[in-house]
Amino acid sequence: MISIVIPIHNEEPAILPLYDRLSSVLDRIRKPYEIIFVDDASTDKSFELLANLVETDNRLKVIRLRRNFGQTAALSAGFDEAQGNVIISLDGDLQHDPEDIPALLEKIQEGYDIASGWRKNRLDNAVTRKIPSRIANWLMSKASGVDLHDFGTTFKAYRAEILKDVNLYGELHRFIPALASFYGARVAEVPIRNAPRMGGGSHYGLGRTFRVLFDIITIKFLLSYFTRPMHFFGKIGFAGLTVGGAIMTYLLIYKLLGNEIMIQHGPLMIAGALLLLTGLMMLSTGLLGEVLMRTYFESQGRRIYAVREIRTKKEPRVKDEAR
Repeated sequence: MISIVIPIHNEEPAILPLYDRLSSVLDRIRKPYEIIFVDDASTDKSFELLANLVETDNRLKVIRLRRNFGQTAALSAGFDEAQGNVIISLDGDLQHDPEDIPALLEKIQEGYDIASGWRKNRLDNAVTRKIPSRIANWLMSKASGVDLHDFGTTFKAYRAEILKDVNLYGELHRFIPALASFYGARVAEVPIRNAPRMGGGSHYGLGRTFRVLFDIITIKFLLSYFTRPMHFFGKIGFAGLTVGGAIMTYLLIYKLLGNEIMIQHGPLMIAGALLLLTGLMMLSTGLLGEVLMRTYFESQGRRIYAVREIRTKKEPRVKDEAR
């Protein structure tokens, strides 16, 4: 079964054309499917249109959030509700072409866990969208070790079991392939078409660049040090203790030789003391992080690994001699 998850916010002009095109494509695939629209507190008539559509199609489901939580939360709500073995997410503004869905499904059928869309020929403004996006995608690829050209697109197909290992919060929906790679997910990239918006304005702009950079730092930390925070804070703390200790040892010897250190080396002594204090704080932070991680995994019953499959040798059947 295929689940289509579409987060929307004020996409009234695109809803009916998107529904018609989606239904046409999914009917041709000839597999059971469901379409899940998640209305992220639209202020136009988006929900009214969807509410009318639900009355005509039992394969359609509409989730309405109480307030505007953002795209990550809307996607998470749709993923939690989806019943399909394969879940496909796309935007509700028709910039993603439903005709590309079979190409994503083909990669899943080849054995990949995630098929990620790649807007190879983007139609966005070069200064405000294309250039910042290329820089962010390059940084994300280097930070995560996942070789993708386009992390930002929502148009992706997932095996349902992969999403169970990924907890979404903040604005991390664009980094699901990177988060899933922590559990060994196999990711493929599929070129997709990029169409202009039917109406309304984009919800993204140049101001989002800094938030993306902060998310990249977060992802790098999660992927590299999530289960071992001491390896991150400990290195900083050890460096501070080493340099600060060396400075304070030098000043102590200098003082024991009868020299005045406050007048000649007052700033150096302050720097050494600050480095020692910072080093101790970083080591303490690392230890607290280790305790928190162990508490998190043990209390939630979560595992630090993911099993792809288990195979055992089948025992030969013994014929019943009585028969």
